[in-house]
This record gives sequence, structure tokens and C-alpha cells, in this order.
Amino acid sequence: MLQKTLIILLLVLGTLQAEMLTLSGSVTSDNQKMITSRFMGYVTSVNVSEGEKVKKGDILYTIDSREIDSAKKEAELSLQMYQDKYTNIMLNLNRNKRLLKKDMVAKYEVENLELAAQNLKNMIEIAKAKQQDVEHQYKYLNVRAPNSGVVISKKINAGDMAMPGMPAILLSDLTKLKILIEVAESNLAYIKYGTKVSIEIPSIKFKTIGKVSAIIPDSNPMTHTFKVKIAFKNRNKSIFPGMYAVVNIGVH
Repeated sequence: MLQKTLIILLLVLGTLQAEMLTLSGSVTSDNQKMITSRFMGYVTSVNVSEGEKVKKGDILYTIDSREIDSAKKEAELSLQMYQDKYTNIMLNLNRNKRLLKKDMVAKYEVENLELAAQNLKNMIEIAKAKQQDVEHQYKYLNVRAPNSGVVISKKINAGDMAMPGMPAILLSDLTKLKILIEVAESNLAYIKYGTKVSIEIPSIKFKTIGKVSAIIPDSNPMTHTFKVKIAFKNRNKSIFPGMYAVVNIGVH
């Protein structure tokens, strides 16, 4: 009797196991940014370390202002030059207008001066806009965190030359965490958008229910697997990108 009961239990457990697809995955962030500087310059300070949590707006690192200082000085000189030329042109224009009333100069000379004055006025407005743009660029010398998160990697140090587009700091948003799994093509039929699944992160004994939030239609030609993202509510401050996760999906 006992042996018969054990056999039935094993059969039931086997059936339950067959109805559950267990896959390994890892925690990933849906909002991971590579931070770079907009301008070239020497890094004067780096205020964060790898693994450190930061808040939106925190200064990650700063670069010196020599490049912008040079551009500002050039813009100021250009503006002053156009303003001086405009002052001289207006003096000549007003003098020639008085002479025109006395028929002492030709009308076309006055018209040429008026045209030159208008051109210089336009150049002054352009120079002013350029000067304001350069001054606005000073705020980018302090490279700030675009959102709260954790520093995944830091590839820049004080004294380094920061270059536009050069990777400096990788920032991961801990409020946008998901589980990334790879599903075999043969099992893809069991995965639907919105499907509820059980999630476990063994290292911190975390268990919860998530749901399929994305099925990426781009298979790996070597393994014939598809990437699937699982969304879940993260109320645990100990969950970080890269953690090992186990996902159980019902296939019945």
C-alpha cells in the first residue's frame, strides 16, 4: 500500500514538473545610460565610485573650462568688433544724411551706408546669440546624473582628458529593473505578453510574481533562443543588475 502511494505521488510530481518551464535569467535595468561629456577638457574631479548610489542632479564629475573660456573670449571680441564698426558706420551715415539734404553727396552713398549698417546690426545680433550660447555651455562642465541610480562602471579619473562621446560612467536605474531570460524557439508558444510567472532571486531569497513585458523578436542564430523581459514590483533595495534569477512559467 505504501509503495503504491509513493508511486502515485511520484507520478503527480512528475506531471506538475512537466507543466512548469524553469528558466535561468538575470536582473537587468531598462534604464541604463552611458554618461559622457559634451565638451573636451581635463577632468578636474570625479565624485563617484563604482557601486555608489546617486540621485538625479548629483554632480558625477567636472571638467575644466579652458575650451569654453577660449570660445567666450572669441565671442566677446567678435561682438565688440561689430559694435565698433556699427558705431562708425552710424556716424558716417548720419553725417551723409545731413550732406544729402544739401546735395553734397549722392543718394546711393547714403543707401550703401544704410545697407552696411543693417548688415552690421544683424551681425551684432548673431554675435550676441553666440555669446549667450557659450555662456550657457558652462553648466555642462559639471556632468550630472540624469536620473537616480547606481554607478555600474567608472571609466574616467581626475586628470584624464574627457572627450565628447567618450564613455565615462555607466549609470543604472534601480527603479526600472526587469528579469531577462532566453527562451528556446520550441518553448516560445508558452510565452505571451502579460503572462504571469513566478520569480526567484536565490541569493537574497526573494520571491515574487511578475509578468512578461516584452518579447524581443530577434533570435540568436546560434542557439535559436529569443530574449524575453519579465517585469516585477521591486520593493527590495538589495536587488541589483546582474543578479541570478530563476523564472518558472506554466506550460499547461
